[in-house]
Amino acid sequence: MSDSNPVTAIDDLDLDRYLGLWYEIARLPLRYEDAEASNVTAQYSLDDGSIRVDNRCLDADGEPTQAVGRATPAGDSPAQLEVTFLPEGLRWIPFTKGDYWVLKLDADYQHALVGTPDHKNLWLLARTPHVDAAVEQEFLTEAARQGFDLTDLIRPVQDGGRVTDEALASSAES
Repeated sequence: MSDSNPVTAIDDLDLDRYLGLWYEIARLPLRYEDAEASNVTAQYSLDDGSIRVDNRCLDADGEPTQAVGRATPAGDSPAQLEVTFLPEGLRWIPFTKGDYWVLKLDADYQHALVGTPDHKNLWLLARTPHVDAAVEQEFLTEAARQGFDLTDLIRPVQDGGRVTDEALASSAES
């Protein structure tokens, strides 16, 4: 999409309320996430002054996977963050962080729309594995208004299951 629809982060983000578990309801395709991934979650927590990002899912083969990263504030708004998933010792390398902007958030911090200013990445997140169709439409309408092309939107299967530490450990042993 063009810059005629600039991406705009929300003005105010209460980080304490934003932290916790989120389910991925929809996303634009990502080169590092299987299109067939299911039970996709993101857990955000404070850790040493930054935000620990713990993404988990079942991959296309049903195997549990995890990616752990760090988010730090960036930009003019507290809702503009940068995230890296590089190993700790490599995070100093320039140009290895991705934007993570909160674009829309309901008053109860139950649904969030997150995207990147280049219109390439977009996520609809919720505190529960399923959302009401009207809520989903409201958030996706905002994404379209901000210039995101939703043609290839992926809605991962969410059956209420979550990838646990035990599942990850068991998968690593096999």
